[in-house]
Amino acid sequence: MPESVIVVYAADWCGDCRRARRFLERHNIPYEWINIDKNKQAEEFVIKANKGNRSVPTIVFPDGSMLVEPSDSELARKLDLQA
Repeated sequence: MPESVIVVYAADWCGDCRRARRFLERHNIPYEWINIDKNKQAEEFVIKANKGNRSVPTIVFPDGSMLVEPSDSELARKLDLQA
């Protein structure tokens, strides 16, 4: 995975994950989608990063920062976009 791409740790059943995906696609932001239900290592990362919680979406940015369950406006601020 290129380090310049946003990584979205998510699950298909998660409404917030689908909303975040639509936001990124609407703004033509490249990302890698990792389904934690199908990737045990990704699930373990999410649990560790969220102090024992399986919180999705957990979004990791190229600068190493992370947003967990962000709103569209939080994503917009992080990416310097209009929500």
